[in-house]
Amino acid sequence: MSPAPSFSLVVTDAGLGLSWHEHPEMKPLTVDFLSGKQAYRGQQANKKDEAIARACMISRPVTVLDATAGLARDAWVLVQLGAKVTLNERQPLVRALLDDALQRLHAAQPEYQQRLQLAPARALGDFAADSFDVVYLDPMYPKGDRKQKATVKKDMQMFQQLVGSDADADALLAPACRVARRRVVVKRPLHADFLAGRRPDHQVISKKHRFDIYLSRQS
Repeated sequence: MSPAPSFSLVVTDAGLGLSWHEHPEMKPLTVDFLSGKQAYRGQQANKKDEAIARACMISRPVTVLDATAGLARDAWVLVQLGAKVTLNERQPLVRALLDDALQRLHAAQPEYQQRLQLAPARALGDFAADSFDVVYLDPMYPKGDRKQKATVKKDMQMFQQLVGSDADADALLAPACRVARRRVVVKRPLHADFLAGRRPDHQVISKKHRFDIYLSRQS
């Protein structure tokens, strides 16, 4: 994990925020499930139009481990579509943002306490085998992706600078397959290589991404 000397946590009116010292003109990055763009994105989600819903089998009740939770934007969509999601995030500052956002969400809307949770900090391989229906992986996009870099918004620039590249992304697939009862879903750029060089069993393609699906032995 890369050090983060250029970042610190600050208290804002919207909750805990991440400040980037090198860019004081940027607003602190926050996670907010109750208002703003993230809340709106969840409100607009529907199973028919969301490729992630088809990839993660949201036509039925499922439990999902978002093993690379980040800012939990995809996780929030999955929750709004009916999944029960557990977040796993190894970057300490990002974990703090998620924990703060979840405390505010659970206080305001207690029904989400059982639908969206943050797991204790641990490696993916430390989760019990077959403990979730779906394991969702969204590792940082390949470094040097100029097309993707050109479209990254400022808040994600901050996030990517903090987190760095997931150099060990390929190593996540094997433990994910062990933890998932039904499938592992990997979000990738349309032109990116397969994770760990392993061809998926199925794919769901959207305009900007693809979801590579690896079926478990029980599927």
